[in-house]
Amino acid sequence: MDVDRKRLLFRARHMGTNENDIFFGEFAAATLPELTTDQLRQFETLLDVNDPDLFLWVTGAKPVPAAYQSDVMRMLRAFTLHGPQKETKDK
Repeated sequence: MDVDRKRLLFRARHMGTNENDIFFGEFAAATLPELTTDQLRQFETLLDVNDPDLFLWVTGAKPVPAAYQSDVMRMLRAFTLHGPQKETKDK
């Protein structure tokens, strides 16, 4: 993992509230290696938002403002609400 991704992983695991540390930290660990440069910027933008708002957006308790609607927010909400999506192979 490159330095920028490691830095984002650390930030995601140390956000301030335990719930967001878990939501964002697990999401980051699972997805950072595959995120595009644009998605990494989107993720970093989310990390700059205050914790209470992020928690409400990610859990669906409040709608996500238009300025923060992005691929990464959709991925994060799906990950948080439904867990990591694993590929299944047909037998």
